[in-house]
Amino acid sequence: MQRLLERLDHPERKLPPVIHVAGTNGKGSTIAYLRAILEAAGLRVHVFTSPYLVRINECYRLGRPGGGALVDDDELRAALEHCEQAYAGAPITIFEIETAAAFWLFARHPADVVLLEVGLGGRLDATNVIDAPLATVIAPVSMDHTEFLGQTLTAIAGEKAAIIKRGMPAICAEQPAEAMAVIDAQARRMRAPLHAAGQQWHVSIECGRLVYQDDRGLMDLAAPKLFGRHQFDNAGLAIATLRAQNVLRIDAAAFEAGIVNAEWPARMQRLGSGALVSQAPAGCEVWLDGGHNAEGGRVVAAALGDLEERVSRPLVVIVGMMANKDAGAFLANFAGLTRHIMAVQIPDRDSAMPPDRLADAARALGMRVETAGDVETALQLRGEAGGKRQASIKNGVGLVHNVGGTGHYCYVTVLSRSK
Repeated sequence: MQRLLERLDHPERKLPPVIHVAGTNGKGSTIAYLRAILEAAGLRVHVFTSPYLVRINECYRLGRPGGGALVDDDELRAALEHCEQAYAGAPITIFEIETAAAFWLFARHPADVVLLEVGLGGRLDATNVIDAPLATVIAPVSMDHTEFLGQTLTAIAGEKAAIIKRGMPAICAEQPAEAMAVIDAQARRMRAPLHAAGQQWHVSIECGRLVYQDDRGLMDLAAPKLFGRHQFDNAGLAIATLRAQNVLRIDAAAFEAGIVNAEWPARMQRLGSGALVSQAPAGCEVWLDGGHNAEGGRVVAAALGDLEERVSRPLVVIVGMMANKDAGAFLANFAGLTRHIMAVQIPDRDSAMPPDRLADAARALGMRVETAGDVETALQLRGEAGGKRQASIKNGVGLVHNVGGTGHYCYVTVLSRSK
């Protein structure tokens, strides 16, 4: 990355203030809250996130007055080609080229702040070339990508904490004790002021509202638009980050507007419109999510449990995963919510987990499971069992409805990309 950026005349040194975000789960949602709050404050916000859901343009958001917009095809193509030509065919990864393109694009467009998401880990990540970020943020750390980051939570936390920079504020979500110890030690080593959940700041749910408190005072805000109890924590992390810095001015109204209006697709997203929804019977709810590790499964299962408490309905989980994921650890979270798992193949992915392997993990947990080569086939099998179902596939992400009867929850997690 340093060699490529040197050939590009170091665009990473010409950026607006950068907020750098690492962690295992919750990075994207935290960035969504940060962007919504900052834009509500009238600021122009560049955003680089990964991976994308449908098209690569989603990774690049250019800040503009009145709200940002995804980069268009022509400008993104030009940026990628410029970076490729600059490196003259030398070995480099796709993510490194994509990250360099983000820096090059952002340096060419004026903005007030850059939100930068780590791709994998932190210490050796392509984004970890910003010497003095406005703030570094560490979302919840848990077990994932162990083949790259280490086999223990301590090792993984060390990789994540390595984005903390000398003298710059570091803000972290609530962490397991062993991860928190590593993050605290790194912050002390870098003499970085640490703002940790449960210590320097607190977030809670009171009467359905988000209550945030730190040494600067208390904020009583509306509940986040994004669904799930974990989203209160992600929103709190975003609030703590912006209150830990003194460069960007954010008023109280912007915090509330951002929390209420933040959007982040495919994170416990209820599909409320579109062709599939129009064909589904009244009362059928379809939820889409990209959860794929044990902790991601835990927070999604908790959210689905909240739905169950409100209105009790049968739950069908349709799941596909990459081969390097721990299917058993993920599925264990749903053992008390559903006994019905549909294991499917992720299309066009050589490294996808075979449905039979997913099925074995489900059976080991005492779940009833069926396998299918893809989402369409899974729905045909369910239709034969108890009513007609319909689905569509786009880039490996399944959008599913139970259209054979009312009063169902259908949760779909078909992970199509892995960083």
